[in-house]
Amino acid sequence: MATIHLARWTCSLKYSDLPPEVIRAAVQSFHNWAGCAIAGGVHPGTTIAHNALSPFYGAPKSSVLGHGGKLKTDPQHAALLNGIASHVHDYDDTHLDKFIHPTGPVASALLAVAEWKGGVSGKDFLLALVAGVEAECKLGLTVWPEHYDVGWHNTGTTGSIGAAVGVSKLLSLSVPQTAHAIGLGATQVTGLREMFGSHTKSFHIGRAAQNGLLAAVLAQGGYTSSEQALEAKRGWVNIVGVTKKDLDASLAKFLGVGSAQKHGLGLAVSGSGQWEILHNSFKPFPCGIVIHPIIEGCAELHSTLLANGQDATDIESVYMRVHPLVIELTGKRKPRDGLEAKFSGFHGAAIGLLYGKGSLAQFKDEVVRDPALIEIRDRVDADADVGIAPDEVRITVKMKDGKTMEKHILHSVGSVARPMTKEQLTEKFKDQCAKALGDNVDSVSQALWEIEDAANVAQVAQVM
Repeated sequence: MATIHLARWTCSLKYSDLPPEVIRAAVQSFHNWAGCAIAGGVHPGTTIAHNALSPFYGAPKSSVLGHGGKLKTDPQHAALLNGIASHVHDYDDTHLDKFIHPTGPVASALLAVAEWKGGVSGKDFLLALVAGVEAECKLGLTVWPEHYDVGWHNTGTTGSIGAAVGVSKLLSLSVPQTAHAIGLGATQVTGLREMFGSHTKSFHIGRAAQNGLLAAVLAQGGYTSSEQALEAKRGWVNIVGVTKKDLDASLAKFLGVGSAQKHGLGLAVSGSGQWEILHNSFKPFPCGIVIHPIIEGCAELHSTLLANGQDATDIESVYMRVHPLVIELTGKRKPRDGLEAKFSGFHGAAIGLLYGKGSLAQFKDEVVRDPALIEIRDRVDADADVGIAPDEVRITVKMKDGKTMEKHILHSVGSVARPMTKEQLTEKFKDQCAKALGDNVDSVSQALWEIEDAANVAQVAQVM
């Protein structure tokens, strides 16, 4: 019933059902995703994938972002490459209730289809984006946290289904077709946390986008799957959530099936349920989100050091109390390159103290390997504290002159409590995309902010 329930919800969802704040969140999510994909379009990881796969490309219908519309490939490969590009800097959005990066798989698939088919309005695009993100996040919540704890990368495992739902909506599939697309997406589970710190982490997002697109197109053509793909004994929920208790109740709760809708956490419909896209957050720093309070706190300490006529070399030791996930997810003490540094809270502390910021430049390989940076990083220590929130940190710095400094970040910028503003998101976009877009960076950013009014989304994609 859950699979059909999700399919019916998807097919019945109308643009008029979306509250203004949901539309605003969808626009923000797409704008942020586009900036990440444009900047990541020339990353070595994306370039390697492009060069390796180019012999297999089909008709050039869809853009690979970051090339101003000059590089096109078939929709499947465009979805894959843009998904990789959007996540390769680890700068994309995060649903903080379960650490899914929801826009990447869905938007990467949708944009490829929008260019392929043509004539997709901004409103139709945003409606499909919301549908896919909601499906992805609800299923992520259903199996959280056991699914993640056992080692699955939940953006990949839920992203295939989210992308399938989004593309199904964009292609106006029927309820049975959408149910089959959900099943086809569910059977293409992808993503292991062991891959964090390598190119393969971003491959999960690209593959999920490609899988979801494939699922919807196959279903549109009459290809079948199980109509109980989510809830069956050997279906998605029971396989990927095998270590979680009461899975049936959890699935009913977060999809809002039957009487479970009274919990208010199910798919939003007719004034009930909850819109998950409203819980989406955006990153001010290109790394694991639990590092953000560390970078922010250490950057503020950097300013204090300068005001005192000192710098990071005057530090004897740094001690941090952090949420346990910081140690689990970002505990790499000696990252070897920029990708690994994105999962090192110790690197985050060092760049904050030494440079006073944490932009893309601070995660380049040469910075990670800089002896001056390593010297500061080796002075940093941290302990997990269950009393510290994921977006919080307490830092104590002991100076060589015997004095100490302390910094407490209660909620880091970019968290739900302190969301990035439109102005900050615009600056983030420009900072990432100025090199790729040149003089067009302002106009492209503005076109993305106005995507709701676009008559043809393909025209926007072709200048990215």
